[in-house]
Amino acid sequence: MSVEVKVLGPDDGDVLSRVAAGVFDYAVDPDATREFLADPRHHIVVALEHGTVVGFASGLHYVHPDKPAPELWINEVAVAPSHRRQGVATAILHELFALARRLGCAEAWVLTEPDNDAALGLYTAAGGQSQEQVMFSFRL
Repeated sequence: MSVEVKVLGPDDGDVLSRVAAGVFDYAVDPDATREFLADPRHHIVVALEHGTVVGFASGLHYVHPDKPAPELWINEVAVAPSHRRQGVATAILHELFALARRLGCAEAWVLTEPDNDAALGLYTAAGGQSQEQVMFSFRL
């Protein structure tokens, strides 16, 4: 794997101006990028190849009144089709975990579809333990 893995900070919005096809679901919006990166609880780790984002993982850390330590919710992990099965997602995820530990998080969690074999493989290989859960989503 010949990519650089980097945690983006508030001044790194320009990094998301060069993204390989198939990484994000939609075009990256500069205003949303600024808002995301300005929030200290929002986090994004990217994999860069020659200055182009070829993968990312985003999440947020949060506190809760009944939890003894902050937790990291992993929102999304994606890698360009051209860079899949090369360890990119694993490297990104491990960097996100390292960041979460530095933030004092005791646990991280993520949701995925039961038929997403790539995600199931990634999360299992990273040491995740499957939980029997049902997810509901709501249009607001």
